[in-house]
Amino acid sequence: MKLTGAEIVIECLKEQGVDTVFGYPGGTILNIYDALYKHQDEIFHILTSHEQGAAHAADGYARATGKVGVCLATSGPGATNLVTGIATAYMDSVPMVAITANVNLPLLGKDTFQEVDIAGVTMPITKHSYIVKDVNVLAKTIRKAFEIAKSGRPGPVLVDITKDVTAALCEYERQTPAIPKKKSRYTEEDIDRVVKVIQESKKPYIYLGGGAIISEAEKEVAEFADLIDAPVCDTLMGKGAFDGHSDRYTGMIGMHGTKVSNFGVSECDLLIALGARFSDRVVGNPKKFASNAKVLHIDIDAAEIDKNIKTYTSVVGDLKEVLNKLNSRLEKQEHNTWMMHIQELKERYPLNYNKNVLSGPYIIEEIDRITDGKALITTDVGQHQMWAAQYYRYTKPRTFLSSGGLGTMGYGLGACIGAKMGCPDKICINIAGDGCFRMNMNELATASRYNIPIIQVVINNHVLGMVRQWQSLFYDHRYSQTVLDDKVDFAKVAEGLGCEAITITSKEEVAPAIEKAIALGKPVLLNCIIDKDDCVFPMVPAGAPISDAFDAEDLKNKNTK
Repeated sequence: MKLTGAEIVIECLKEQGVDTVFGYPGGTILNIYDALYKHQDEIFHILTSHEQGAAHAADGYARATGKVGVCLATSGPGATNLVTGIATAYMDSVPMVAITANVNLPLLGKDTFQEVDIAGVTMPITKHSYIVKDVNVLAKTIRKAFEIAKSGRPGPVLVDITKDVTAALCEYERQTPAIPKKKSRYTEEDIDRVVKVIQESKKPYIYLGGGAIISEAEKEVAEFADLIDAPVCDTLMGKGAFDGHSDRYTGMIGMHGTKVSNFGVSECDLLIALGARFSDRVVGNPKKFASNAKVLHIDIDAAEIDKNIKTYTSVVGDLKEVLNKLNSRLEKQEHNTWMMHIQELKERYPLNYNKNVLSGPYIIEEIDRITDGKALITTDVGQHQMWAAQYYRYTKPRTFLSSGGLGTMGYGLGACIGAKMGCPDKICINIAGDGCFRMNMNELATASRYNIPIIQVVINNHVLGMVRQWQSLFYDHRYSQTVLDDKVDFAKVAEGLGCEAITITSKEEVAPAIEKAIALGKPVLLNCIIDKDDCVFPMVPAGAPISDAFDAEDLKNKNTK
């Protein structure tokens, strides 16, 4: 049957099982929105307050569900407003398809009103970017975009379509979506070599990254850890891939990781990296990272092997598949002395904070307690993000969504909306600092428009907390442009945007406010006022070995000497 390009776009989305899209209309994409109007009972559209919010919402939907997230935008500034969200998804390997429309084909390259080469702009931050100038290749391109987005190491793909293509007629025939490709490259000899290295180890340590979640390998990881009798740490992106209540779990590794993980990895004789990329925020000084250990790296992306840290041996393949192979060949090991040592480190170096005042860690622990650790948590970027990683104990994958690679302030609220649309039965809570919240707080209007019952927690210290912490520690308390002590009342802003709001100034108010927010079943903002000089500890100075991790007590002792 013959359909317009716009109708083909919608039919291709239906082919892929897309049930929700996020976007903002404009002149060049009107044909697609007109076609979407006719299928609104099949594909639900969330009109965000800003295109960046649409990209973050598509990202949050994808991370929470494992499906491909979809966002739509018009040409020019509409398309460029997606860029930060696309880059965020690219850095964290999130499957997303961004569909934009451009000016008519004869007007391309003539500085036409609202024309921009968005395919060129996004080329470095997508797995692939297309511009469709012929309606006859439109369906094939969209199908290929979804296949690329979810195959191998996932990521965003952009499809830009000229407006005349969305109006042109073409023959369309429905197709079954392609099965994503695993792209494993290992051999049986690789598996044999890894088994031998593991069997020879006396002090193994498992380091989990986001790939463990993407490959849905949480069961295999747990079995693997038990088989080799090893402790487990994770990165920010790996949260939830391993049960945070397990005795084997030692917390996050890296700049704001636990002393246990940082010291343990520095002492181990075999570091097993599963779906991780050895980010600078994890390794600190690469020349001194895990310097006593052989490094075994398993990842689906061959480009990550030996990129940041030289490995002893590696396997390129889907983590779930590789671990199944290893688990079937490994015999049960015991490392009692090593595990006892790790337990001693856990007892000696617990996470700690001032229990006498209202603080970020206390708020996070109360959220964890009240939700029984079963909420879906999104965050923005900064101190609150680290506290959410440290003090909420994640037990399931896809329950912690945060911008890890790009560090995008303003990410969390849009992502929380997307996550709630994908997982309507979960309690979805976004944790932000006041600096981050300012950037995209207009998306509260989106939540109220559709009565999406998310909870927006603002850890409000009236400063750019993480930057201020660096200024305190490394810039002799010169607080250049980090003080936000102005007259903005977030509670009134939230109410003005159609949401409920509660301001919290004491520990006693925290639990009742969280319980009320959950019970209300509508978008609620919790404005939590904490001290401006609260810091995130432990901490490793940039570029230092992770074994140099220090906390408030270490700092106090150093300053009194």
